Amino acid sequence: MTYTRLKTKTTVSNYDILTNKILQKEAVIGVIGMGYVGLPLAMEFVSEGFQVIGVDLDVGKVETLSRGKSHIIDIPEVVIGEALKNQRFQATVDYQKLANANIISICVPTPLTKSHEPDMSYINDTVSRLKSVIQKGTLLVLESTTYPGTTRDLIYAEFEKEGWTTGEDLFICFSPERIDPGNKQFKPREVPKVVGGMTKKCSALGQLYYENAFDTVIPVSTPEIAEMTKLLENTFRSINIAFINEMSLLAEQLGIDLWEAIDAAKTKPFGFMPFYPGPGVGGHCIPLDPMYLYWKGKEKNFFSRFIDLAQQVNTSMPKHVVEIVGKSLNKQGKSLSQSRILIVGMAYKSDIDDVRESPALHVYEYLKEGNAKLTVLDPFVPSFRDASGDTVYTVSEIADLEAYDGVIIMTKHSTINYDQILATSPCIIDTRNVWKEQHAHVHKIGQA
Repeated sequence: MTYTRLKTKTTVSNYDILTNKILQKEAVIGVIGMGYVGLPLAMEFVSEGFQVIGVDLDVGKVETLSRGKSHIIDIPEVVIGEALKNQRFQATVDYQKLANANIISICVPTPLTKSHEPDMSYINDTVSRLKSVIQKGTLLVLESTTYPGTTRDLIYAEFEKEGWTTGEDLFICFSPERIDPGNKQFKPREVPKVVGGMTKKCSALGQLYYENAFDTVIPVSTPEIAEMTKLLENTFRSINIAFINEMSLLAEQLGIDLWEAIDAAKTKPFGFMPFYPGPGVGGHCIPLDPMYLYWKGKEKNFFSRFIDLAQQVNTSMPKHVVEIVGKSLNKQGKSLSQSRILIVGMAYKSDIDDVRESPALHVYEYLKEGNAKLTVLDPFVPSFRDASGDTVYTVSEIADLEAYDGVIIMTKHSTINYDQILATSPCIIDTRNVWKEQHAHVHKIGQA
């Protein structure tokens, strides 16, 4: 008797296919949003040998990148040029190019509305565009900071409606960005990467993906945990900064130098973490992130008093700085409207060109309302837009300090000659503790 061997057809799963592509570095990566988060992420994967498609709807930004130029201070132009030369990177406004991507990271803005509620329009628009482009077997990761439940409600649910099965047809994760512009101490890959997937297979692929560009990957059980992680980190900072800002106001009333007290307190090797007062909070995280959590809590009729109070204290600091300016000028017999003021630093932190949510913007507007004659010095920020939408051009070098009635140190850039300011300016308001020693003509927040 003759037996015929039956051939069985083996179907390789989308999970196995993508796993192999990641391991072989054959996966094509799409990054949506070529800003402070997306571009560094794209370049990390390019440096690891992956092909990356960078998508952004800003035509000017895409054209800049396509010429090998960088608009992000932490990404040197040589890095962009090398990526283009090796044909590992292309920038485009065309979402259709993502049809070739095996992995897509979403790094779009998540701002707040004027009423301080989450603006999800960028995420919603991205998901809408991806529905007609994305291929089965793709890993889709949201990195934009947002409230817990966003990945599940705005991405997972939307694709499930279209008939996709998460964990088989599509793999969905959330991984919070932890970019700190201008940070020279930690390279992006040295900062642990948190990732939470909709299913175990989603999480496994997310972890495998990020292990190529980050030294440490921290898997968590759900996207909501990963979303909460990011908000917890920055809400912690917001509340502690607000506490120390409030202490600076108290110290001024008590005649105590808070900066010296902080230096003494941080000598304790346990139980104390130093935070420092300032003119307010700025950047893409601390002023915004806590409000996502606050808003989400209100859905459950839970009102976070710590978050609310911290926002009140931190947003009041720019006005307090202007009050110090007014009092300091009055001691010289001058009013704000009669004075020429030099604002030193418009960026929200040292040695970067980022003015997003910078407290210096608010100080500028308050002083303008007081009819002060203003000049802004910032070697990193050539121009910025004021509240009216007008472009204000800055100066990059110190000149004619004697012509100013007051100087406000808003940002401590390493390239500025502060000794020259100290020696020449008759009235200085120091919001960054540039000079630890006391000087009669230097008026510091957190100090009598």
